[in-house]
Amino acid sequence: MSILSEIQTLHATLPEGVTLVAVSKFHPIEALREAYEAGQRIFGESRPQEMCAKQPLMPADVEWHMIGHLQTNKVKYIAPFVALIHSVDSARLVAEINRQAERCGRVIDVLFEVHLAEDESKSGWDEGELREFIASGALADYHNIRVRGLMTIGTLTDDIELNKSEFRALRALFEELRGEFGEGFDTVSMGMTSDYREAIECGSTMVRIGSKIFGERSY
Repeated sequence: MSILSEIQTLHATLPEGVTLVAVSKFHPIEALREAYEAGQRIFGESRPQEMCAKQPLMPADVEWHMIGHLQTNKVKYIAPFVALIHSVDSARLVAEINRQAERCGRVIDVLFEVHLAEDESKSGWDEGELREFIASGALADYHNIRVRGLMTIGTLTDDIELNKSEFRALRALFEELRGEFGEGFDTVSMGMTSDYREAIECGSTMVRIGSKIFGERSY
């Protein structure tokens, strides 16, 4: 199927309240433009330099989401325009995003990435560490970020029940923390091409789909 037909099918079949992030990392600008023409407006990139190169080549109404691991020294490059950072995994990164957002006169939306997968190479907060950070009150000093919710990456496995247990755990943590943040805490980002249906079943509100739309990547 073409990019056009895949985008149209996803837009038609995703449940109401589930947002599609088209994961465009490593794909050429022509592919993004084709997705845009099909109605897609949210694109996910994993490298700041690639996002910065593509951003001026796409229409102004595109929302750019940072979905990959973000080093503190790279925040300044995307701070002027990024719509949502999914991969906030440390107190140090929180502070730097706030600093760069203030410098740009912006409030940047963020998600806390939580490590639930069995794969130890995945980044993210341990559940206990995240609870401690929130309970510390440190966020009260940061006026240029808005915490919108949580994100996780499931274990790369054929065991779909394992993935579902991870997704259910993230949704449960989201519900637990909701009272801390109020109505603006509304996003659970989980599920990719291989497991987005199960993620939605377990309470995802935002799915990150790449290869289903664009095909395999050219690294």
